[in-house]
Amino acid sequence: MNLNKMMDQGIAQIMTTAGRFYLNNAKGRAFLMSVLPELAKSSARRKQQEKEGLHVPPFLIASIASQCNLHCAGCYARAGGGCGPTSGKTDMDASQWGNVFDQAARLGVAFMLLAGGEPFLRRDILELAGEYPNVIFPIFTNGTMLDQETIEFLDNHRNLIPILSIEGNAKETDARRGTGTHEQIEAAMAALKKRKILFGAAITVTRENMALVTRNDFLEALEDKGCGVNLYVEYVPAEPETDYLVLTQSEIKQLQAICLKLRKSFRRMVILSFPGDEEEMGGCLASGRGFFHINPYGDAEPCPFSPHAKQSLTSDSVEAVLRSQYFADLREIAVKAGNHGGCTLFEVSDQVEKLLA
Repeated sequence: MNLNKMMDQGIAQIMTTAGRFYLNNAKGRAFLMSVLPELAKSSARRKQQEKEGLHVPPFLIASIASQCNLHCAGCYARAGGGCGPTSGKTDMDASQWGNVFDQAARLGVAFMLLAGGEPFLRRDILELAGEYPNVIFPIFTNGTMLDQETIEFLDNHRNLIPILSIEGNAKETDARRGTGTHEQIEAAMAALKKRKILFGAAITVTRENMALVTRNDFLEALEDKGCGVNLYVEYVPAEPETDYLVLTQSEIKQLQAICLKLRKSFRRMVILSFPGDEEEMGGCLASGRGFFHINPYGDAEPCPFSPHAKQSLTSDSVEAVLRSQYFADLREIAVKAGNHGGCTLFEVSDQVEKLLA
């Protein structure tokens, strides 16, 4: 129950910061006025489920696309088999995703994070998400497909919040994502700012870019471009021979301390760190504790960085997944592993894989 309270407080802080962002924006304020009561209802549903013996996390991560128009170095989705042409599996269709959204919303899930692949390749599912104004859908995108028609769509569906992936400035972003990518992202940010649409940046933090992306002037530049959310994602070495990019334990602690300072300096910007912020929540939030992940084919995975599934949303319900012994066992593994920085389940993948035998 303490976890539920902490996560509700975290959501409240996010929405308070969003309120500061939308202070002088009539369309944004109208969105907040409509969604805040719905978030309260979702919280009440989760509390009722808890009383009845089911813990429902407020977040769900849904990778809705198995394809991407980029081929970024170190991509966890390609490394884990959730992105690319070689899986041999079929993506869930819009009606199947709609069923998942229905179930999750009824249980009290308030935020459904859409990822991929590139989620803007599945416009049918994004249009479906737009029909759930009581749920907030952050969309993790490479930012290269936000043309004017798409910007218009986002303007009319403020519950869809684009989160653009960057690695730093042009040099760092293009080195990982391809020449010219940064320029396209800048154009997308300018178009979003013109419409006063809340958007964010997701920054994969490595030993090579940490000093740059945590500087005040870097965040000031993002804020000037209209960015209202900044998510630091610690690099997880899903791709072989990239361990040299992983933050050390001292650097992880340093990143957490920097985030605390940045939150005080940037009051109109939501600043989060993953998995760093899990420490405040008592450890790993995967496996239904704070969220779980659904890959493009419907497989229910504990986390995007731990792509190991026993059940599928093509045949099982969201509730059945949350009640599963598999997820209960994973949560126990995470507790025993302890909170020592980095992605817990990724670092004990041998124990996770034993549960699949």
